[in-house]
Amino acid sequence: MDLAAGFASISRDDWRALAMAVLRKSGVDAETPEEALSHSTYDGVAVAPLYDAADLPASAPFERGSRPAGGWDVRQRHALPDSEAVMADLENGVTSLWLVVGDDAIPAGDLPRVLKGVHLDLAPVVLEAGEQTAEAAGILFELAGDKPLLGNLGASPLSADAAALASRCAAGHPGLRAVMVDATPYHDAGGSDAEELGCSLAFAVAGLRALTAAGLTVQQACDQLEFRYAASDDQFATIAKLRAARRLWDRVLEVTGASGQQRQHAVTSSAMMTARDPWVNMLRTTVACFAAGVGGADAVTVQPFDAVVRRPDAFSRRIARNTQSLLLEESGVGRVIDPAGGSWYVERHTEDLAERAWAWFQEIEAAGGIQAAAGLVAERIAATRERRADDLAHRRLPVTGVSEFPDLEEKPLTGASADGPFLASHSPAALAAGLPKIRYAQEFEELRDLADAQAERPKVFLATIGPVAVHTPRATFAANLFRAGGLATETAGPGTDPEQIATAFAVSGAAVACLCSGDKLYEQHAEAVAAALRKAGARTIWLAGKGDYKGVDGYLYTGCDALGVLRKTFRDLEVTG
Repeated sequence: MDLAAGFASISRDDWRALAMAVLRKSGVDAETPEEALSHSTYDGVAVAPLYDAADLPASAPFERGSRPAGGWDVRQRHALPDSEAVMADLENGVTSLWLVVGDDAIPAGDLPRVLKGVHLDLAPVVLEAGEQTAEAAGILFELAGDKPLLGNLGASPLSADAAALASRCAAGHPGLRAVMVDATPYHDAGGSDAEELGCSLAFAVAGLRALTAAGLTVQQACDQLEFRYAASDDQFATIAKLRAARRLWDRVLEVTGASGQQRQHAVTSSAMMTARDPWVNMLRTTVACFAAGVGGADAVTVQPFDAVVRRPDAFSRRIARNTQSLLLEESGVGRVIDPAGGSWYVERHTEDLAERAWAWFQEIEAAGGIQAAAGLVAERIAATRERRADDLAHRRLPVTGVSEFPDLEEKPLTGASADGPFLASHSPAALAAGLPKIRYAQEFEELRDLADAQAERPKVFLATIGPVAVHTPRATFAANLFRAGGLATETAGPGTDPEQIATAFAVSGAAVACLCSGDKLYEQHAEAVAAALRKAGARTIWLAGKGDYKGVDGYLYTGCDALGVLRKTFRDLEVTG
């Protein structure tokens, strides 16, 4: 049955002609619709407005992954010695445990108590223990006795313990891996998708060299590796990244002569999480979890929505695991293998991303490998981080509830505390490489914290000009921008009399003002109102919109440097920490 029967055949050139006709009517100056409507990722991958069958790669060998239809491993992270929380998770949908072991997390000696009642031959356990990996693994082996363990011991590929643990796993625990190739620190440092992928390959290949040098065969070494990637709320980018990762690892296996497929653990991004309006994190992690599942991850961890600000409680852990249960049980996301496969856009993006990640991997290898190239890696990621920071500052990359649509009346979560490793943290290798850990919202949130710490919330006066219907759009825009920094706003109300507006400004007690109206009224009244505000004591006068008006110090518009505006306003208001 041909669903397109009866419709005229349309080519991409036909679409281009129609699209250009519309764009020209809109005043767009471009040679092609692709030029006008495309944008590039941080890796330089073009995202086009239209894809068709010509964008499909010639072949797609191993993107579909090895996960059977039916779902993925629901993996919950625990960083505190709470055995009740562990059992509550396992009894309500969680299928494996990710335990953080350390002096500021779960003490290694507390593992028997934390795992009391857990059937270790049924519930996989993944360790994140850093320098205590060997000790924690030894305790886990003792707890298992003669029963086979499942999961991953979490050794870094280049750690001193990796080879011995890998040999033990290979010899007696076929369901247990020893090594975790954790690529999330490259993401959390502000790196791009291709940078995260390329670094993970270089890290894994360095581990293969170390493991084979210690006596393991190439096949045994490959079988001991699991890869951890960040899943963000950029849905299609995450899907393509996980699919590209499998293609890349298959190429490594082909070169080394080993067989098998990459085992993936996707964890919702720490960098995307916010302390402000943390309820929105539920939406972010839902999209990220969906993308990870569609992308074919073998195991998925959803971080609790409150992990930035406090120890996750029973409610937030329940929401985290139920996010996965809903997608698996109600939505049936896991019932289809590679549901994005065949999508012209996803296949093209997967291919482009894999090519750039492979080039980056080769560059690292040419520099001597992941350890020798630590400076190169840090420099490259820093450059990407700066570009991302610029997009965040200009709100080209908005953060809902923080840089856009902030709620100054939100009530902080009870029990808020910055203590403890509640968000997924850095691996020792990443820390050794000097990579920072960032969150996209942090610079805006620092200003919010500073504003909240004042005895009286700092204020900006909105000098609204004209009737409500005219000034409201730009007054709303300006208020939203200033509130992103925790600044309150007060409006003049309708009217055009400069003296009346200046009087309202003086009564407000503000020291900074922003003109808000339509372009026609700006032409008639902006300069007069600005002069009256300056006479009334305004230190800085902004205007919501664009133009060139005497007496106006700066302009607020879509794409302006919002962080720069807020920081200048803080200085003008003499707000300091």
